[in-house]
Parts: sequence; structure tokens; C-alpha cells
Amino acid sequence: MGMLHWMTSISIWLIPLLILSILVYGTVKRVPTYETFVEGGKEGINMSFSLIPFLVGMLVAISVFRASGALDSFVQVIKPLLTFLHFPAEIFPLAIIRPISGTAALGMTSDLISVYGPDSFVGRLAATIQGSTDTTFYVLTVYFGAVGIKKMGDALKVGLLADLVGIVAAVVVVTLVFGTK
Repeated sequence: MGMLHWMTSISIWLIPLLILSILVYGTVKRVPTYETFVEGGKEGINMSFSLIPFLVGMLVAISVFRASGALDSFVQVIKPLLTFLHFPAEIFPLAIIRPISGTAALGMTSDLISVYGPDSFVGRLAATIQGSTDTTFYVLTVYFGAVGIKKMGDALKVGLLADLVGIVAAVVVVTLVFGTK
């Protein structure tokens, strides 16, 4: 049996064993495990319903921003700066949308890869940005909103700085490893 077979076996059994160990531990500690599970499910559903307005608002705003042409117009205005910085203008909309919505960014990445190809500089850079940045606004809106945190200014600054570092690192690494075109 090779290493791949062992890794596959471990991955198949890991989650069921984790769940079983939690249930056994809860039973040993005399925790009503089923009732606790059901109560957690109720809380999860209530939290989901409370998050829906935040998600709908964010998705509508992104759709309006893209459909109105405002994003494309903004890219055309700053294209000379992007060219000076050796940053492909085709990638800039992805860099703007990625901190806002993972789904919209994934759609943009798919579009870029289908247009330029997966082995192109743009395709590789889009895929690397998709994997090296996070949906900062989504995380702050959903998770902070779920627990009622109102002051998120510092978290926003740090999250956006991390996204910027991820984008710059992606450009540098993809350029060093694959070249520019």
C-alpha cells in the first residue's frame, strides 16, 4: 500500500471519527448531545435568516456596479497608471471585486481564464490572486454582523492591507516564475 492509499483512507475516516469522538466525549461528560445538536441547529438557522439582508445588499451593490459599466469606466481612467506599474488592466476588476465577493471574483476569474487561457500570464495571475486574497468585506459584513460588532474600522484596514499584499505578491511571484507574457 502506497502513501496515496493511506492518505485517502485517513481523509475518508477523519471527519466521521472526529464526530464520533465529540459524541463520546459529550456522553462521558454527561452532556445531552442530541438536544445540544438540535439547539445548535436552531441557532444556525436563526443566524442564517439574520444574515440574508446583509448578503442581498452586498450582492445587489456588486451587480449594479458591474452592470452599470462603472467598473469598466474606472479601469479605463486608471489604465495609464496600471500600465506604468506593469499591472495588467484585465486583472484590475478582479483585484477590486475579490475583497467584496468571492462568487463574483470566481466568475471573473473563469471569464479571464476562458478568454486568455489557463497558461497565459493573465490566467495564471487571476488564479493566483483568487487563491491569495480574501473576501474582506464579505467576512466583515457577515461575521461581524452576525455577532453584532459595529466598530470594524481596524479590521477593515488590516483586511484590505492583506488583500493588497496578496495581490502584489501574486504579481511578483507569477512574473518571477512564469514571466510576463
